[in-house]
Amino acid sequence: MPTILGQNQYGKAENRVVKITRDGATHHIKDLNVSVSLSGDMEEVHYSGSNANVLPTDTTKNTVYAFAKEHGIESAEQFGIHLARHFVTSQEPIKTARIRIEEYAWERIEAADANSRFIGADEVKHSFVRKGQETRLTQITYDGERWEVVSGLKDLVVMNSTNSEFWGYVKDKYTTLKEAYDRILATQVSARWRFNWTDDDQRMPHWEKSYEQTKKHMLQAFAETYSLSLQQTLYQMGSRIIDNRGEIDEVRFSLPNKHHFLVDLEPFGLKNDNEVYFAADRPYGLIEATILRDGCEPRIPVDLTNL
Repeated sequence: MPTILGQNQYGKAENRVVKITRDGATHHIKDLNVSVSLSGDMEEVHYSGSNANVLPTDTTKNTVYAFAKEHGIESAEQFGIHLARHFVTSQEPIKTARIRIEEYAWERIEAADANSRFIGADEVKHSFVRKGQETRLTQITYDGERWEVVSGLKDLVVMNSTNSEFWGYVKDKYTTLKEAYDRILATQVSARWRFNWTDDDQRMPHWEKSYEQTKKHMLQAFAETYSLSLQQTLYQMGSRIIDNRGEIDEVRFSLPNKHHFLVDLEPFGLKNDNEVYFAADRPYGLIEATILRDGCEPRIPVDLTNL
């Protein structure tokens, strides 16, 4: 045979599942986008078309919805772990399952005052509005023995309106950028962090608390760092996470520098004292790096678009 089969996987991508938990009159929402990828003894379906080892992708879709009912959705990570374990342990040809999940957050709508002529706030516990912030992410990979859980977020836009400088950089004949001693620092955070929980004998992290605390430390580091470069800020954000969250060994960031340029108001006889800016959406500087716990090896892909 002149060719051989290389890496392969299959599954059902982007299964949108919304789970409503009704605690009396109070309702809770989990809104997920779940993608399933399976790999294993799948050579024959590629070579001859035999589906003898193939679990239909439609079945994987149905499993997502059935598990939302059977197991509930405590967290994106826990839900992904249930799915990955099921596919690997229930189907002998399947050796590895990878579950990718995006979670979309909702928050309750603040209702009218209880004394209002409308429905009181104490009665409205089932209305929500989508949060306009980040999308939460997780990827769970299981091979029947070892787990790898990489979680994170994307599209979290943050800004410091001061306490940021940029000067002392290399200059050549093509350099026109002026040094800045008081600038806006803004970015749209894409981050992934890898847990050191890898087998069932270890104590499993509290996934919801871990996410909340990791995001908190990330934002606090961004706010509290007097920045001389976005690289410096990135490193402080990752270091703060590693120092405070013992369940995490590795963090990778991709931070586009959302440039804000001072507008020249002199033609109008006005002085721009760091007040009016033009927000440029492109091109943008793109700062990326991995921060590791000392002694750990990097495993998060350099290109986060592949994760």
